[in-house]
Amino acid sequence: MQRRLRLGMVGGGQGAFIGAVHRIAARIDDQYELVAGALSSDPDRARASGAALHLAPERCYSDYRAMAQMEAARADGIEAVAIVTPNHLHAPVATAFMEAGIHVICDKPLGISLAEGQALAALAERKNLLFALTHTYSGYPLLRHAKAMVEAGDIGELRLVQVEYSQDWLADSIAAGGMNEGNWHNDPQKAGPGGVLLDVGLHAYHLAQFVSGLTPHAVLAELSTFVPNRSLDDHVQVMLRYANGAKGTLWASQVATGCENTVRLRLFGSKAQLDFDQEQPNALWFTPQGGNRQLLRPGRVDSAAARHATRVPAGHPEGYLEAFAQLYLDAALCIRALQAGLPVPKEAGWLPTVTDGVAGLAFAEAVLRSHADGGHWTALADC
Repeated sequence: MQRRLRLGMVGGGQGAFIGAVHRIAARIDDQYELVAGALSSDPDRARASGAALHLAPERCYSDYRAMAQMEAARADGIEAVAIVTPNHLHAPVATAFMEAGIHVICDKPLGISLAEGQALAALAERKNLLFALTHTYSGYPLLRHAKAMVEAGDIGELRLVQVEYSQDWLADSIAAGGMNEGNWHNDPQKAGPGGVLLDVGLHAYHLAQFVSGLTPHAVLAELSTFVPNRSLDDHVQVMLRYANGAKGTLWASQVATGCENTVRLRLFGSKAQLDFDQEQPNALWFTPQGGNRQLLRPGRVDSAAARHATRVPAGHPEGYLEAFAQLYLDAALCIRALQAGLPVPKEAGWLPTVTDGVAGLAFAEAVLRSHADGGHWTALADC
C-alpha cells in the first residue's frame, strides 16, 4: 500500500491565506501528510502555528535552514517542502532544501530576478529534484482540455492571444508615507522589482503560454502606479509578438475597480476561438469560424488531460482548490517516479516546474526593460 509523502512547509503560519490553501490542496487527493514546518521566523508564532496544525513540537522550526538540515538528517524526514513566503525568500529557502536533497513545491514567482531563477533551475537539475511551481490555473480540467485542443489543431493556426488578470484589492488610497501596513506586496525589498507584474502578471503570462504553447519573442510594455504613495506598479499592459507571426496582449491590474479575480484567456485561431474565464471555471467556450458558440463542460469533454484533472461527475462544480490540488497530485506523481528511478508519468507532464518559472522571470525582465526604455519592443532573454 502506497503511503503518503511527508511534507513540510515554510511560511503560511497563523493568519496567512495562501498557506491554508496549500495545505487544503495537499490533502484533497490524500497524497501528503504535513509533518514539519517553519511557519514563522518568530519562535512563539512558529510554535503556536505548528500546534494549531497538530505538528510535533520538535518539528516546529523558526529557522528554515535548521529545518532543512534537521529534517534531512531524520529517517522520517520530509520528502518535499512547500514554500509560501514573500517573494524575496523563495530562492534562499528553495536552495537550502534542495541542497539537503528535498523536493520543492513553491509559490510563484520563482525568484525576484532571472539570475536567481536560472541558479535554482541549475541546482534542481544537478540534484535531480522536482521543483514544482504553483501556477494554479493550469490545474483546471477545462484549461488542460483547451491546451489539448490547441495541440490537436482544433482552432487552427493561432493568430491572437488575449489574457487578462484583473483585481481591485489595491485600488484604495494609501496614507502619505505608508505602503499599506503589513502588505509586503508593496515593499520592493520583499516583493522584488515588480508589484502586480511579479504577482498576478506572471499568472497571466504562464496561463497564455501554457494553453497556447507559444512563448513570445518580444514585448512592448508599460507599467503604471495609479495609487499615490505606492512604491511598486499596480497595473501592467503588454503587447506580445510571437515567432509564428501571432500577436498578443496581456494586462494585469490590482486597481481594476469592481473586479474580484478576473482571469480570462481568449485564443483566436484560423479555425476557431477558445474563451475561458476562471470565475466560471466549469465553462469553456468554443466557437468555430462561421459556426455557433459551444459550451464545453468538465465531465463531458473527452480528453486524457481533462479526465486526469477531473474528480467528480459532470454537473458537480470544481474550482480553485481542486485546481490547486491538481498541481499537488501531479507533483506527488513526479516525486514518486523520481524516488523509484522511473520517468515522469505522462499524465503529470503538464505540471509547471522551475523551467516555467525561469520563462516567467525572463518575461518579467523584458517587461521591466521595455518600460524603462520608454515602451520600446524588447526581446526576451534566451533561457
